[in-house]
Amino acid sequence: MSQWLVLTLAMAAACGVVLTITVLKERRITEDDDPSETPDVIEYLTMMVGVVYAIVLGLAIAGVWEARSAAEDTVRTEAQALHEVSARARAYPAPVRDRIRADVDAYVSHVVHKEWPVMAEQGALTGRGTELLTKVRADVTDYRPRNDFEGQSYQPLVDQVAVADGARTARGNAAESTLPGVVWFGLIIGGAISIGVMFTLQIRRSGRELLMAGLFSALIAFLLFLVWDFDAPFSRSISATVAPFLDLFPQA
Repeated sequence: MSQWLVLTLAMAAACGVVLTITVLKERRITEDDDPSETPDVIEYLTMMVGVVYAIVLGLAIAGVWEARSAAEDTVRTEAQALHEVSARARAYPAPVRDRIRADVDAYVSHVVHKEWPVMAEQGALTGRGTELLTKVRADVTDYRPRNDFEGQSYQPLVDQVAVADGARTARGNAAESTLPGVVWFGLIIGGAISIGVMFTLQIRRSGRELLMAGLFSALIAFLLFLVWDFDAPFSRSISATVAPFLDLFPQA
């Protein structure tokens, strides 16, 4: 099922539940009931609940957005480091250069076609990817420069492999969900409470009141969906992609 369809259904369901409860509740209100008699303390508490939940929701959105941005930076760093290894290897003899580039291409191809789907579905890296990167490291570190020109290229190549390895580790650590379960519990319960407190204000079945109640519930559903979508940096609809690898290694 498309995630945008899930979002639409969630927003429609939230609106439908709130509007249904509002209409049923209005039918039970007698003619003697006066909505202006809502105690001031209830209005104050309703406002405070909304403010507190807005702060918590804002922090959650900022946290998952930062995690997604960091994931994108990690992918770019890894791809750029591997590209530098492939480019700087030109200083080496043809057999060594070709072997390094072939192993880099094999690693990138595995990441794009094999490891990325596994990481998105299972939240973990593949052992084969680790083996291929280890092979690239061995190609670089095991070669003994024969002259000063090759020697000047040796250490930068080693450093770039280390950068790629560090970025790969960071990518693996960020593959799982960003927010812990207790935060999700608070977001969902807080959203339910924020919507529920509207009924303490004696909403009537007027067009404006029903419209605002429906829009508010749909907004809560949308923001929760946004947090859920950003919570997995390497999967779902709005996520970091393999574009940096494909841009630098079109042959992958």
